Amino acid sequence: MAKKTKAEKAAEAAVDAAAAAAKDAKRLSKSLPKKDAKKLRALADEAKDAARPTKKRIARKPGKVEKEAVAAVEAIEKAATKIEAKLSAKSAKEAAAKEAEAAEKARKAAAKAKAKADSAKKKSAKTAKPARITPEPYEPVTIAAEELDEVIAAVAAYEQPAPAPVEESPVEPAAAAPTTRAARRRAPQSVAPTVDDLTALTVVQLRSRARAAGHAGYSRLSKAQLIELLSV
Repeated sequence: MAKKTKAEKAAEAAVDAAAAAAKDAKRLSKSLPKKDAKKLRALADEAKDAARPTKKRIARKPGKVEKEAVAAVEAIEKAATKIEAKLSAKSAKEAAAKEAEAAEKARKAAAKAKAKADSAKKKSAKTAKPARITPEPYEPVTIAAEELDEVIAAVAAYEQPAPAPVEESPVEPAAAAPTTRAARRRAPQSVAPTVDDLTALTVVQLRSRARAAGHAGYSRLSKAQLIELLSV
């Protein structure tokens, strides 16, 4: 039996690798989309053919057999890597699209919930009754009689501002008063008010009369004292 050369051993190893790659490619093609699966199956068939050289061919042209087997394996690996990258990008894109769709749904749900809450708030504000205000209890103010007299006296003692001076037109001198006894009888004479007349007046009116008469200290006098003062 002839001993195998290094080239023949390398060719046989490459053929075995091509056969294994063809099997893996066939298995992977079953889980791929139709277009990608078809391409990978074609490469798997080429690798399978490269993995079936005759012993005579290996012995005569080991370098060429190895080169064909290695090329078939590299073509499968390159195609598989490209397909996996494509599927990974597609999967990432689909995942991003799903996330965006979920975020949009969440945004719409939040906007709907907010609109519903605002509507309920407005409806509640329209139907809400105004708060009832309870008035504070009225407490009457009591003023003592002495304090009331002081208030009245202060009002009565208030001096109104003097009116502006008015120019008097020249008037002819009045006729001399009658000096006859009959004329003196006809002239009106001032009569002091009686006690009954003064009693009918109020304290304020009495104090006004006392001020007009030129009396002093009348603001502290009682009604009886005022009547006594004015009846003299």
